[in-house]
Amino acid sequence: MDVNTLILGAGAAGMMCAAHAGPGTLLIDHAKAPGEKIRISGGGRCNFTNLHAGPDNFLSGNPHFCKSALKRYTQWDFIDLVARHGITWHEKTLGQLFCDGKSPQIIAMLRDELAAAGADLWLQTSVAGVSHDGDRFRIALDREGQRISVRARNLVLATGGKSIPAMGATGLAYDIARQFGHAITDTRPALVPLTFSDQRFAPLSGTSAPGRATCNGTAFDEAILFTHRGLSGPAILQISSYWHEGDEIILDLDPAGTLFDTLRDQRQREGRRNLTTELARHLPARLVDHLAPELGLTGNLADQSDARLSEITDTLRNWHLKPTGSEGYRTAEVTLGGVDTAGLSSKTMMSAHTPGLYIIGEAVDVTGWLGGYNFQWAWSSGWAAGQAIRART
Repeated sequence: MDVNTLILGAGAAGMMCAAHAGPGTLLIDHAKAPGEKIRISGGGRCNFTNLHAGPDNFLSGNPHFCKSALKRYTQWDFIDLVARHGITWHEKTLGQLFCDGKSPQIIAMLRDELAAAGADLWLQTSVAGVSHDGDRFRIALDREGQRISVRARNLVLATGGKSIPAMGATGLAYDIARQFGHAITDTRPALVPLTFSDQRFAPLSGTSAPGRATCNGTAFDEAILFTHRGLSGPAILQISSYWHEGDEIILDLDPAGTLFDTLRDQRQREGRRNLTTELARHLPARLVDHLAPELGLTGNLADQSDARLSEITDTLRNWHLKPTGSEGYRTAEVTLGGVDTAGLSSKTMMSAHTPGLYIIGEAVDVTGWLGGYNFQWAWSSGWAAGQAIRART
């Protein structure tokens, strides 16, 4: 069987590429349905992009690599596509855009787009082997109990990274990329909860507080969630991309920096109020109770000098913690690292080693922040590869 383009992986990047790659495109996936990560994203409403998406929101060994694709296919282009399909959306916070309805709307939109482009979609189809005969790629596929041999002028790796293996993530793209001479940067779980071996926060499980998480010079202001195993919530997921094993993180539970003045003013008005009671007006009561022994939180406000109030608030603003690990690929939203961008064209996403080989989406060493950025990279890189394939045809 001959095709012009074979795309491995019917996720966000793969479907986007299939919609633009031109005639003779075959898109395959081992799953029973396409776009599984889209389906579960955003609590079932799909945080499909971010109003502020730009190169500064991505981590990569080459921070300039993502600029071309992001500039040529922007969040506004995808928003326009969503609007053309009649999908209504809303901004939740920090530029994050979600469907008013459910995530399957985005999957249906992409399926309509690739169908309109004449692309074929094969599900429950796995890759048994890949080679190149000097002219075309030869791919052995297993489908419905049969071995099918496909010859393709172009091969696109869009199978993602290692995150969420329960959904079938295997790192297949890395294996095939290595086969064709590509280097793989160190990979690790990203946008992932951090854990503590002593389960110190188990009594606080479910407690959430606004705060700032800092690690290695980068900080994020969002909610911090205490869990049975450690820390989660948007601020922690964000900072996990900058954390390495052995690093400390710093939590600031008063990111606005107003707590000292508030406590001092309240001392003047209601000095007889219990210190912990007053703190519980600004922080979750369970968290205050948890910290009380460690911080020596006793007595009334009137008993606290300015120096003592400053000591308490400084500690709350500089809570140093050393996680022992993360929850790993099991719950990581994305994989940090991947196929080294040095071996790819930033304009076309094509291999510098093997003409006709394209690598897109999460498989590449480009990782976005939490909040729709990784989907935008999928749309942009998939579009860039699709356009390049169409032009090459």
